[in-house]
Amino acid sequence: MIPQHCLRLFRQTAFLRRTSRSFSSPSDTIRTQYSNVDQREVENLSKQSTEWWDPNGPIRGLHAMNALRVPLIRDGLIATGVVERDRIQKPDVLRNVNILEVGCGGGILTEVLARLQANVVGIDPSEKLIGVARDHAKENRSLKQDLIQYHVETVEQHAAKNYERYDAVVSSEVLEHVNDKVAFIEQCLSNLKPGGSFFITTISKTTPSWLGAIVAAEQIFKLVPEGTHDWDKFISPLDLQRILTSYNCNTILVHGMFYQFWSNRWCWTQNTDINYAIQAVKIKEA
Repeated sequence: MIPQHCLRLFRQTAFLRRTSRSFSSPSDTIRTQYSNVDQREVENLSKQSTEWWDPNGPIRGLHAMNALRVPLIRDGLIATGVVERDRIQKPDVLRNVNILEVGCGGGILTEVLARLQANVVGIDPSEKLIGVARDHAKENRSLKQDLIQYHVETVEQHAAKNYERYDAVVSSEVLEHVNDKVAFIEQCLSNLKPGGSFFITTISKTTPSWLGAIVAAEQIFKLVPEGTHDWDKFISPLDLQRILTSYNCNTILVHGMFYQFWSNRWCWTQNTDINYAIQAVKIKEA
């Protein structure tokens, strides 16, 4: 029988061979054959770069979502023992925790995690959005600059250089824009340490999600620009859990999320027909 540590080394080597490649520019990163980034999605989201940090603008729903996303990540890391118990009630609760945010956009969630003293790396294929994120971080005097880094790159490129580096990987409101979800999740998990948590928020593939996220949000109430979402790219919690299980992850939490657009507030719900959040833990090998 082949020892487990040898199998692990073999998988790491094979993964690096699949993903390693030199890139001459961020644009090359976006176009690489290893990337499942949809250039149209990148361009569509980049158009909103000038209004990204306007809490009352077209991205206001993402700003409001921090009220759920931040406790989800903080409490999830406490529950799994990544955060030491004596730090639970402290403002620097995430000190020394290494977090990767995949598809960070302009840094709305990234900055908040850094303010909790996590070491946060945000990556995104959009040069415009990373530019916005960097500029906003520099202007934030309450933010320790050494706690936050931004890179214009895909998760594939980042994974090739950061195998099992992070205590947590976050992909919030990204998966519904991804073409090949299996490949994307594999790349995300390669960055994650065994015992670490993968946090995902996304949209389920149901009739209510089509009515809510596309018909209502885009066409009727104009909460987000038309064309922001493609129903064919949505994924149900069950299908997402199946993918995570196939990559040696144990899903420990599934929560529905409901957006009260009239008050720009989010709340937790048992219903996962539209928005939902998942926490999965990468199983440690024996």
